[in-house]
Amino acid sequence: MQITTKALLVHLFTASGAVFAMLAMLAASEAKWSLMFLWLIVAFAVDGVDGPLARKYDVNKNSPRFDGVLLDLIIDYLTYVFIPAFALFKSGLLPGWTGWAAIIIITFASAVYFCDTNMKTKDNSFSGFPGCWNMLIIVLFALSPNFWICIVLVTALAISMFLPLKFVHPVRTKRWRVISFPIALFWVFFAGWAAWVDFHPQSWAHWGLTLTSVYLVLAGIVQQLVPATKT
Repeated sequence: MQITTKALLVHLFTASGAVFAMLAMLAASEAKWSLMFLWLIVAFAVDGVDGPLARKYDVNKNSPRFDGVLLDLIIDYLTYVFIPAFALFKSGLLPGWTGWAAIIIITFASAVYFCDTNMKTKDNSFSGFPGCWNMLIIVLFALSPNFWICIVLVTALAISMFLPLKFVHPVRTKRWRVISFPIALFWVFFAGWAAWVDFHPQSWAHWGLTLTSVYLVLAGIVQQLVPATKT
């Protein structure tokens, strides 16, 4: 198989995320939250794999007709932002004005962030919270905290999108990657488990999901506080 064909197949693989986004949206429209999150987790897995494949087959050079970065951002906005925000609004976790405030904050701030040309740091981490609202909202579904906690978390993370805080990319951030990458895989496992058991309140998956989420949110900030030792 020619390298150009392989590069094109990577683009098509990335585009499959749009299909999973639609399946998730259909589930959300019927309030089938567990099924929605399962489809979003599949889309999340595709997003985790297509980047390394795109770099391996150098899609910018070997299939330049299609902009892989733009395609990825379009699908990410659907699966990381738009559909999870819709689910949060319709779930009842944020009643009244808090639900409206949350979806306005999430969608507006994320639209601005996704076109920020300075979203990446020199070590391939993210500058500011990278708009992974799907990760926050699945935790909120699992734990069902007080609505004030929900709105405070949403507001704090939205503000952090535009602060000089670093958030690791589990694959591309080299520092602590030996820890970050397995924890990201565990996050996918626990997220799938929590959704599979329909967010049963006594499921151990909730603990794993919470702990892995805390690491992925705080690891980059800790790296800023504890600079790497020069060799």
